[in-house]
Amino acid sequence: MRAFSISDGQVQALSAETSLSALPSALPEQGFVWLAFSRTQFERQLPEVQACLQQLTDHSLVDLHVSDLLSSQLPSRYDYTSHYDLLVFRRLAPQSVSPSRTNADRPGLPRSKRPGPPILQRIDTSPVGFAVFDRLLLSVHPDDCAVRDAYASRLLAATAFQANSQDPRSAGARGIPFSSADMMLRIVSQMVDAYLDLRRELSRQLDHWQTELIQPKTRFRRWDALLQARLALHQLEDLCDDQHTAMLSWNETLDDWVVSDEPAALREHELLKLRCRDVLEHIDRVMHHVRRLEHNTETAVQMHFNAQGNRTNDIMRTLTGLTAIFLPLNLIAGIFGMNFEFIPWLHTASAFWWTLGSMGTIALIMGLVFWRKRYLARTGD
Repeated sequence: MRAFSISDGQVQALSAETSLSALPSALPEQGFVWLAFSRTQFERQLPEVQACLQQLTDHSLVDLHVSDLLSSQLPSRYDYTSHYDLLVFRRLAPQSVSPSRTNADRPGLPRSKRPGPPILQRIDTSPVGFAVFDRLLLSVHPDDCAVRDAYASRLLAATAFQANSQDPRSAGARGIPFSSADMMLRIVSQMVDAYLDLRRELSRQLDHWQTELIQPKTRFRRWDALLQARLALHQLEDLCDDQHTAMLSWNETLDDWVVSDEPAALREHELLKLRCRDVLEHIDRVMHHVRRLEHNTETAVQMHFNAQGNRTNDIMRTLTGLTAIFLPLNLIAGIFGMNFEFIPWLHTASAFWWTLGSMGTIALIMGLVFWRKRYLARTGD
């Protein structure tokens, strides 16, 4: 468990232990509190967490939302009550391999995760849940989640940087969040950036296959890996679509918030809307890139089959031309091979050479005609 109190641009680490005894009994006069739990600890200490939320905010989580926070298979979604908002956002997770998916227990098969480029083996996700109160943020992470610790270190580093800097602009994009909703958006933005990092590596891996597919003289054999790659791209597209829908729903509720007429409150609300639109734009970029990769892969597959079809047509055209050249020669050989007693030229001394000359002349003339019509042209030409 990680707990932080953020007030007046200062971050105070309240607890990094598994016990809830170090948590404050009341919220700070200004600012908010961030409580970050692992999913296992949240399930184990659920009564204590509900009691802490009731004490700090006078409200607790409803049972349906508790089930959403504990689920490891839930897609990205958004829901709300009159007291808090619930957002579930799926982040990239390390690929885990179960014994049933390995080939270690099968003789003769290599030990592997699944076919396909190594970058596609990273497309595995796990949900992170957020309960956003007015002055409290509750986040539930997977047990092996590095996002929580990474953002906590980033938050403490921003506090130290701001304390040593005299520039008020130091609390910018890497600075201290001003509300629980702002912190939630910053954590989500960090998770979306991990998807953006996939684009260059994913393009490099699939471009190699596309180059191999469009080579007409190569024989592509990794169709199982290509199928897994396309399935992974479909999975990533569906994942981004759920993320976009959840963030869009949360963005629409920002317009219904009751905001005071104070300039500071209006500015904070505008910053929230701006940051939410930025997250949506990043998700749209990932979706656009995934769809472009799917289209390019499908186009490369079609080009591969078209190239193979053209190569087959060239081969059949060449074989047909050679067959047409030898047909009259076979006809002449068949006529003179008949078992008749009287055949013209059969007993003539020069008939054999005249027949060979005629057959060669016919073959040469037909070969020249087919060459001029490009029936015997090579594929590269």
